[in-house]
Amino acid sequence: MRRVNWVKYQRKIRLLTGILLLITILAVPFMTPVNHYLSIPNQVVAFDNVSSPINMPALGEHVTVDSSGDSLQAIDSTEFHAKEPGNSELIYQAAGMPIKKVDVSVLEDIEVIPGGQSIGVQLHTLGVLVVGHHQIKGESGTVSPGEDANIQVGDVILEINGEEVKEMEDVKPFVEEAGKEDKKLNVTLKRDSETIETTLDPVKDEKEDEYRIGLYIRDSAAGIGTMTFYDPETKNYGALGHVISDMDTQKPIEIHNGSIVRSNVTSIEKGNHGTPGEKQAKFSMQDEKIGSITKNSPFGIFGQLNKPISNGKYDEPMPIALSHEVKEGPAKILTVLEGEEVKEFDVKVVSSVPQKFPAKKGMVIQINDDELLNETGGIVQGMSGSPIIQDGKVIGAVTHVFVNDPTSGYGVHIEWMLQEAGIEVKEEAEQEEAS
Repeated sequence: MRRVNWVKYQRKIRLLTGILLLITILAVPFMTPVNHYLSIPNQVVAFDNVSSPINMPALGEHVTVDSSGDSLQAIDSTEFHAKEPGNSELIYQAAGMPIKKVDVSVLEDIEVIPGGQSIGVQLHTLGVLVVGHHQIKGESGTVSPGEDANIQVGDVILEINGEEVKEMEDVKPFVEEAGKEDKKLNVTLKRDSETIETTLDPVKDEKEDEYRIGLYIRDSAAGIGTMTFYDPETKNYGALGHVISDMDTQKPIEIHNGSIVRSNVTSIEKGNHGTPGEKQAKFSMQDEKIGSITKNSPFGIFGQLNKPISNGKYDEPMPIALSHEVKEGPAKILTVLEGEEVKEFDVKVVSSVPQKFPAKKGMVIQINDDELLNETGGIVQGMSGSPIIQDGKVIGAVTHVFVNDPTSGYGVHIEWMLQEAGIEVKEEAEQEEAS
């Protein structure tokens, strides 16, 4: 009997010990000293500009923070000034014993000229894009050769009979020749990351008396957006802050090339709860082209300017801020509400997530400028790419509006747009650490 009671007692002790251990494990992250320790980064990347001190979490009066190397100068126990490019370490010490080491890379300052200008955009696709199917009434009934060949909406036709297809006009001669000779077309398609071969049998449309393939195709897309920045030395630019997708397929457009022109904002359709607003603008691709488009990526469109542009507000190079330097609080955006005049408006950075790797939607911003709210209701289509400026630095670009709250939306950090434009901020830091 005593043995049974002893066994039960031991089980209770184990259970209580397990519960206490679980509570301790769950409570540790919420303990203030542990929380502060966990908030210390393993690595910091900064620029050698005077206005950008490096602030480190404090661990109490008995813990000191010392720096090594010539790149950093201590302002006080938790604030350091990056005085020249190079690599250093910040070492937390308690009673002379190191308890945490932080690697610091100080880079040469990167400066760009912010945009804000409204631009007209035209993209020419890589090959021709399939945007739909249609039926053809032929001798044997109503058919769609494209569907029968398993060609899907969103596919890109790259080659026909081994010859490259660049635009819609390239397709018709192949179709006519194959129809008259009663031959099938050998078609090379790109579907996402896959290359597919298929055969397509043109059918003669009885009504039009022409051979058809039952596909709706497109070789270009156009729209408006906002310039974000350009590099004064290379003239490389970034705009929009998000990828351009085809309006029918909703897939990113793979481009062969493209161009941008100046755009004139004529009116604005105000945004409301559940309905995003939109800038109305006019432009002509026959106008003088101010730049090329060489990339359409998740972070915007990129290329090179071939004509000078000005926003009339910030036409001098301005430093950029990395994602961990962005603070919650007041900021500005540059955008156009009428004509081509770039104006400055007040916004608030509601939240910003420090990002170690390229990622979209790194910031949430809120419009709090009365003029902008009265004119637009908040963030509207066509405003994408408007540069966000905080404490004299370019920190990112407006990208998306919250449909249920047009006063707020997402922004992308500038460092990822710079990377797409060929300015490798993070890679530069990693190379300096490895050397």
